[in-house]
Amino acid sequence: MGHTAKATEAPRERPSLPEAVAAGPVVLDGGMSNQLESAGHDLSDALWSARLLADRPEAVTEAHLAYYEAGASVAITASYQATYEGFARYGFDAARTSELLHLSVQSAREAAARARSAGVRRPLWVAASAGPYGAMLADGSEYRGRYGLSVDALERFHRPRLETLAAAGPDVLALETVPDTDEAAALLRAVRGLGVPAWLSYSVAGARTRAGQPLEEAFALVAESDEVFAVGVNCCSPQDADVAVPIAARVTGKPVVVYPNSGEHWDATARGWRGPATFSAERVRGWVDAGARLVGGCCRVGPGEIASIGSLVAGRDDASA
Repeated sequence: MGHTAKATEAPRERPSLPEAVAAGPVVLDGGMSNQLESAGHDLSDALWSARLLADRPEAVTEAHLAYYEAGASVAITASYQATYEGFARYGFDAARTSELLHLSVQSAREAAARARSAGVRRPLWVAASAGPYGAMLADGSEYRGRYGLSVDALERFHRPRLETLAAAGPDVLALETVPDTDEAAALLRAVRGLGVPAWLSYSVAGARTRAGQPLEEAFALVAESDEVFAVGVNCCSPQDADVAVPIAARVTGKPVVVYPNSGEHWDATARGWRGPATFSAERVRGWVDAGARLVGGCCRVGPGEIASIGSLVAGRDDASA
């Protein structure tokens, strides 16, 4: 893949990410798509940021590096929309898709190596992203769920990609933007036996999943999973995160992961973002107080916001020292 062994190996002296979050909050990165778009890359086709794994992998590495340098300790790979079925539509066979899934992890490892060379001394981890079935469809159904597929069918969809990502050597798997409990159940089955810890984060609206199930029910489904070390929400509004974080902590007893959007909303007619950004350090402080241990941002949250979270978390560490 053009990366040295040194660049793709994780440092041996670090704790595991589950061990780290047991000790205190850890900062995630922000939105991959907005970082790539700000660098001038066109993400308008159905593969979204995953297309750059094939076309411009260096751009992906640079996006990860920007977040590590801003203060993130965890990079989430550009594999959210990378699936065997999705790449097949663009003429990629299974072997090439497997290479690109491996490359998503290697790109983040390369960025971590560069960050360390540039003087970043805190531990750095890589989370391999697996988005929902609806992300592959690229029709917005990832925010609705209820695809008409059985749990068994969804498990068969997710398992091959998760096996490939796990074999690429990430620190954890990020099962993210999950819209309903059927897909969560499928993902919980699909990660069994892979030997890589995972977090699972729902996309929510208020106190319900995007498909309408109560969050108490959704989080309870994950509570007994040995493979899942953290549970929470992503790709929702900061206001939704305010509601969800304490529920996740209370229902599961697990560390909570939270990385919402900026708070702006997408106007499909005008093809632009509207409304105020409501993501703030004060909100992050509230999430951490309520049990969040993995905190970052999703759409429209960039390195500046991640730097603010990093400062807040560092300040908490200094205060407790």
